[in-house]
Amino acid sequence: MIAIFFIAFVFSYVGSIPPGAINISVAQLAAENKIISAIRFSLAAAIVEFPYVIIAVIFSDWLLSSELIITNIKLIAASVMIILGIINTFSYFKTKSKGYSELPSKSGFRRGLVISIFNPLAIPFWIGVTAYILNMGWVSIDTNWTIFIYALGVSAGTFALLATLIYLSRVMKWSIQNKGLAKLIPAVIFYILGLYALFQLFYNG
Repeated sequence: MIAIFFIAFVFSYVGSIPPGAINISVAQLAAENKIISAIRFSLAAAIVEFPYVIIAVIFSDWLLSSELIITNIKLIAASVMIILGIINTFSYFKTKSKGYSELPSKSGFRRGLVISIFNPLAIPFWIGVTAYILNMGWVSIDTNWTIFIYALGVSAGTFALLATLIYLSRVMKWSIQNKGLAKLIPAVIFYILGLYALFQLFYNG
């Protein structure tokens, strides 16, 4: 159970780093000294992740029940991680070129709920990550309790990353727009995981 929670936490923490409406709004709220609003916003985002992850696990089980998927699961797992790496790389350059000057002036729990609910990449992201984790055999998510622990780990990881942004933005006057290569960390990690899966595919046959 601890392993399930830890793996979900780590993937959620790393996956929440790329700039987006959620983490950038939280960072700005903290920088403006609206700490309570930033915390409420973060809590709302973490809560929304919980049902999204459960939906993703269900879809992952459905995908892994297909004979075609099972036959090519290692290639698919590698492809998913590399695609996530590409998406994060694109997000980095898009954010760098556009910036985020137009952010919501008022935010709190309800605002966090709305923005998180309409996050279009949440469920596809967790479908891909969950399928990869299951294929690697790192954990088994096959009961209601393990699904609950997995979703709880994801929510905790999301909140932890956003809490980190609050701390950095408030105490260290840190701006998410200006930390350059730090935003490429998730992309690098996903590339490594994808290459590792490809290595297993060709090395083990």
